[in-house]
Amino acid sequence: LTPQTLNRFENRFNCRIAALHSGLSERVRFENWINAQKGKAEIIIGTRSAIFTPLIRPGLIIIDEEHDSSYKQQEGFRYSARDLAMVRAKIERIPIVLGSATPALESLNNALRGRYQYLSLTQRVANKKLPTPKRVDMRNKKLHQGISEPVLQAIENHLKQNNQALIFVNRRGYAPVLMCHACGWNHQCRRCDTAMTLHQEPPLMICHHCSYSKPIPRRCPSCGNEKLQTLGYGTEKIENFLLDRFNQYDVIRVDRDSTRGKSGWENKLKQIHQDKPAILLGTQMLAKGHHFPNVSLAVIIDADGGLFSVDFRAPERLAQLIVQVAGRAGRGDSQAEVLIQTHQPDHPVLQTLLQGGYHAFAQQALAERKMAVLPPYSHLAILRAESPRKQQCLDFLQQAYEIKASHLGHSEVNHQVHLVPPMLAPMERKASRYRAQLLIHSAHRPALHQLLSLALPQIETLKHANRVRWHLDVDPSEIL
Repeated sequence: LTPQTLNRFENRFNCRIAALHSGLSERVRFENWINAQKGKAEIIIGTRSAIFTPLIRPGLIIIDEEHDSSYKQQEGFRYSARDLAMVRAKIERIPIVLGSATPALESLNNALRGRYQYLSLTQRVANKKLPTPKRVDMRNKKLHQGISEPVLQAIENHLKQNNQALIFVNRRGYAPVLMCHACGWNHQCRRCDTAMTLHQEPPLMICHHCSYSKPIPRRCPSCGNEKLQTLGYGTEKIENFLLDRFNQYDVIRVDRDSTRGKSGWENKLKQIHQDKPAILLGTQMLAKGHHFPNVSLAVIIDADGGLFSVDFRAPERLAQLIVQVAGRAGRGDSQAEVLIQTHQPDHPVLQTLLQGGYHAFAQQALAERKMAVLPPYSHLAILRAESPRKQQCLDFLQQAYEIKASHLGHSEVNHQVHLVPPMLAPMERKASRYRAQLLIHSAHRPALHQLLSLALPQIETLKHANRVRWHLDVDPSEIL
């Protein structure tokens, strides 16, 4: 989104604008940092680390798409750029704007409670009508690489009207599983507890968690069978099918693999904006923030993944994704249509979202969170540990658990904190390291921080603390 955003700001404001993100060279980032510090750059546009940029005359902070989980730094120095922005705005005594069509439930709750000023936009730009998503029941339907006939017919109708169709599938590669039909073997990553994804460009088996890669096997290493088959579908497999089914139209695939290289993304944008009927197929790179005026149809291939996740935030993320994808359609003059394929058309989350919109979904989700005493009505911290040896992780966390439990009777903690005993992560092994975690939950933030302040100095002195890689994540964006 950076080129698009920079272009819009440069056309609107007669001042020097500087960008800060990891795609720039170290020299350019340093120059932009210095220009901001000296006041030569009056507008800074950047990713999460830009929140640390020195400003000689700070006047306003804007967090665009404030709900996005990428604002949370998950490695090394952990922080939430959105939450830090709130703190910085308070310190600098300047206003801050959190912008989103699908605000995080924490932010929405603050607005509803009056802690934030709530400014609601009641209509789209230029009075464009927001399309109402429709469910496509996939039960007992014949599927073509995951796409039903009603969706294929809708794609054809929109292409014939000289419009573009956007198909969202959040899975890159050709197929997520390569297996042997004779003996049941499937290609697992040797470093992670997960299957490797088959890619055609380049032809490799790649683990999407640790990036380990191997050549595609010609035969089953377990029984020698040469007839291996794929299960599931990714952007590459769907692209091949669409090219065959709609051979008179361009199919523009946008994912991390197809946009590699210096001009990869720019070339894709040029194709999309050629004002020709085409099918846009891609991952979340296509779903957020882009202005594609020729897109009149948006399709979500499979919406069911977020309905059954162990993460309590999964329905919220699914609702946000549906609204974001739907927002790509109908930005021009054509009548827009949004289709959501699902095997669960009667699921309460989908019913509430599609009948009442995101605000109705958010109100229902907040009520459920309140009953379950989950954020934003409580506060979480997770102590995570990694080690090549499973038992080392569990031993360290067990000792940490006992330390924390010993402080629960402290006058300021006063049994207001609940500890969940150590457990292995759902994906136990990643990049050859076992992972486990200890969850700390409290309805009172002062009590949570008091417990952490009392326990952390003791945890740091544990003999296992130097044998494992561990960190504390306060207000985790993911509980996995």
